[in-house]
Amino acid sequence: MTYFIDRRPNAKHKSAVNRQRFLERYRKHIKRSVEEAVNRRSITDMERGEKVSIPTKDISEPVFQHGPGGARNIVSPGNKEFLEGDKIRRPSGQGGGDGAGEGGASNQGEGNDEFAFTLSREEFLEFVFDGLELPHLQRKPLKSLEEIKMVRAGLARDGVPSRISITRSMREAYARRIAMRAPIKRALKEAQDALAAEERKDPVLRNPARITELKAEVERLEKRIEAVPFIDTYDLRYHQLAAQPQPSSQAVMFCVMDVSGSMTQNHKDIAKRFFLLLYLFLEKHYEKVELVFVRHHTAAREVSEEEFFYSRETGGTIVSSALTLVDKIIEKRYPVGQWNLYVAQASDGDNWDDDSNICRDLLIKQLMPQLQYYAYVEITPHDHQSLWHEYEAVAAQFSERFAMRQIVDAGDIYPVFRELFKRRLSQER
Repeated sequence: MTYFIDRRPNAKHKSAVNRQRFLERYRKHIKRSVEEAVNRRSITDMERGEKVSIPTKDISEPVFQHGPGGARNIVSPGNKEFLEGDKIRRPSGQGGGDGAGEGGASNQGEGNDEFAFTLSREEFLEFVFDGLELPHLQRKPLKSLEEIKMVRAGLARDGVPSRISITRSMREAYARRIAMRAPIKRALKEAQDALAAEERKDPVLRNPARITELKAEVERLEKRIEAVPFIDTYDLRYHQLAAQPQPSSQAVMFCVMDVSGSMTQNHKDIAKRFFLLLYLFLEKHYEKVELVFVRHHTAAREVSEEEFFYSRETGGTIVSSALTLVDKIIEKRYPVGQWNLYVAQASDGDNWDDDSNICRDLLIKQLMPQLQYYAYVEITPHDHQSLWHEYEAVAAQFSERFAMRQIVDAGDIYPVFRELFKRRLSQER
């Protein structure tokens, strides 16, 4: 049987399979390093790769060593000190190890550093968002929109080179060669047997003309076998793709950020890092999620992504202006029957006293009946203010779809983010 082995090198001559095995084996250690890296990063470098280190003791593997007892016969090449029959003193200590190479420095000042390697951007984000998902994501029936996905639809003899099926084409070529060579090989064997029989005859009875004829026939059949092509255009098979309608899980995430004067630069930086994590999470795991960015002080505006993260606009605080704008955008552009609706809000909790009651009523009566999930993070090291207390009433009524968390400093961003968007066992599909 013929075997075809794909020896094409991986990128930069690295083994992708071995790398994935390594990442899976030391997943716990790598994830811990990634969490530490997220907490110390700035906004500008959140999505680059990361160099992580694993302590040497965590990647050590069990080895077999000779114990302190028992009799052993060994051969020592190049021995200049001992003769046959000499007794050798056993090494001190338990086991056959010399104590070196365990990570700590020896009395000669030697040891092993931690094992360090670099995660790519995709690998880094995979560990950052492992186990996270949008809560309560539902399949929405679409009337005017239809999501199409290209899927494999068998094989065909015609197609483009990029979709060629090498395995199936080689199999077809092998089968064709067997079928075309089989009758020729049978005829060749018959001619060879006849030639051998003729040559074994007595020289007196041997027919030279017949021998010449059989040799010519053998040569002709061998050339016919060699002429059978290794692969022919008839053997080529191509993967076919077909358009298949898919159930749509369209979703929109409203990012609402307080940029009022009470939000210090540190508060805004924490809020931006939280929303950047959210942005990267949605970009990596979901294809059909739209993002709507809303900034507010005394008035709310829908802004672009760049303006959301980098604008320096500020003012007083009226949170209800942002909630009212979100409700208007939903009514105008995102029908509830066709979209999964999410809101993530970041604020320091400061608000005009009379406005917090309005926010509570807006959420209970208008927004929450339409939303799949509402996540509110309050960035403050101080006691909660009126907005938090009013939101507690909303959370009591919509406990599964309304979540509130407090962020004190940058180290709380990633744990809070994971808690808000962790995978739920009773996820609706």
